[in-house]
Amino acid sequence: MPRGETDLVDRIYEAAFVGEFWPAILHDVAEEVGSCGGALLDLHPDGMRWVGSKMMSDLLADFAALGRPDMDVRTPYGLANQDPAFITEFDIMTREQLAAQPLYSEFLWPRGFGWCAGTCVKVPTGDKLLYTFERRYDDGPFDRAAVDKLDALRPHLARAAVLSGRLELERAHAATEMLGLVGLPGAVLSLSHRIAAANRLFEALIPDVIRDGSKRVAFSDPGADALLADVLSEGRARSMRSIPLAAREGHPPMIAHLVPVRLAARDIFFSASAVLLITPVTRREVPSADIIEGLFDLTPAESRVARGIARGGTIQTLAGVSGNSPETVRSQLKAVFMKTGLSRQAELVSLLAGLHVPGPDPTAAGKTDAD
Repeated sequence: MPRGETDLVDRIYEAAFVGEFWPAILHDVAEEVGSCGGALLDLHPDGMRWVGSKMMSDLLADFAALGRPDMDVRTPYGLANQDPAFITEFDIMTREQLAAQPLYSEFLWPRGFGWCAGTCVKVPTGDKLLYTFERRYDDGPFDRAAVDKLDALRPHLARAAVLSGRLELERAHAATEMLGLVGLPGAVLSLSHRIAAANRLFEALIPDVIRDGSKRVAFSDPGADALLADVLSEGRARSMRSIPLAAREGHPPMIAHLVPVRLAARDIFFSASAVLLITPVTRREVPSADIIEGLFDLTPAESRVARGIARGGTIQTLAGVSGNSPETVRSQLKAVFMKTGLSRQAELVSLLAGLHVPGPDPTAAGKTDAD
């Protein structure tokens, strides 16, 4: 193997251990085969994530912004290919068929792109990974020599991708165990919102408090789970949210904190959507307004109302203290109930004081103490 190619292979494996090196190595592999960019895609039922060279990342981001995943005719062919080799457009379509595809005629060709070489990597965990390299339209399709170069590198690219995923899972396990050392049950959720890694404290809550369902993680308490489902729905799990969990036999009331994986955290949890932390509520005193505000994403006014109610205040007395009308305080209390998933003042008092949270009143469905 020539020295330059040996260096390239060494750097491919280096990227498997140091995730921040992926964009550079994908750029260099792309240049080696006359391409303008490359990317490694991690595919899930609820979408895809990728790491890639600057050009390729920008192109993929532009496509994702269209909101037209149905235009993507490449990925299904790539996943269906059973051969451990790179394929190009002309392995699956004629030039006339390409022209009839909106992906090419409406998106790639107008931007000056349109020739691809890609391959699927089979992962033991069932994850679906794709490598894709793009050429500018004026440079013409990938020729046989370029595809042969990619095929020579493919075993190394495949091993590096699998190794990177395994290391990521180990880092996720290590991170959850660190939470366990400070007494916090914690789990890392996958992009499909299932439990990818959990510490022993978290596992001890299964299935009494938490369930690892076939579709997503779930809470045993129906009210809390409905709130979780809403938070996990598309576009909602973008900021930290807290959900109260009623006391169950053998378990005190708890607060679940759903922390999205964003920005630099993706270096540790590339294929994760969020970290789920559980905090037992054992204190008897009512927490301060700023703590309540942070726990449940309340406004300052809402947190003051929550604390006031928890300390025995009424809508009338809180209106007098704040200078607001009873209607305003009642509206703020409704917002508190909505964000905490509760419906009764007694439940709010119990939660914030660390006492048992009463179960829902089946005769009062859809009503709150703010009505």
